[in-house]
Amino acid sequence: MNKYRIAVVVGSLRKDSFNRRLANALARMAPPEFSFEQLRIDDLPLYNQDDDGHQAAPVLRLKKEVAAAQGVLFVTAEYNRSIPGVLKNAIDNASRPYGQSAWSGKPAGVIGISIGTIGTAMAQQHLRNVLVFLDMPAMPQPEAFLQAKEGFFDADGNVGEASRGFVQSWVNAYCAWVKRHNP
Repeated sequence: MNKYRIAVVVGSLRKDSFNRRLANALARMAPPEFSFEQLRIDDLPLYNQDDDGHQAAPVLRLKKEVAAAQGVLFVTAEYNRSIPGVLKNAIDNASRPYGQSAWSGKPAGVIGISIGTIGTAMAQQHLRNVLVFLDMPAMPQPEAFLQAKEGFFDADGNVGEASRGFVQSWVNAYCAWVKRHNP
């Protein structure tokens, strides 16, 4: 039985995105008492404060899934040096109406991968700014700015040998962070 359920929010809608592949690989690297579940965000309406009193079914589903988790893992792409709009929309929808945020208090991990040499550093920093406002304790260290290059993923979709140790240490640190915030 999994004691720790992690809600995984992938900030990319592309079916075979590097970040979705990374999220899948991270889930396989976690200890057995952890389960990682990718949440659906592609069906959410654009956030509109007028809808706060009658949130759409996909928004209520997202809020319920986040509320049931012991932690949240954001695996984000970087678009134009920031977080993708679809990710910000999911965050906004599940944080409203004011005072009823599903995110509050959930220990967060932030990671991402891109073809650029600085990975998703800017998107991660922008996301961390948002998480502070949401009252989500985000794991401060280690940071992981991953570059999608030949050999990063092996033929089975796992993290390749050259990066496996580093990424495993990040996963271990995140799982310890979740345990620390869920005694």
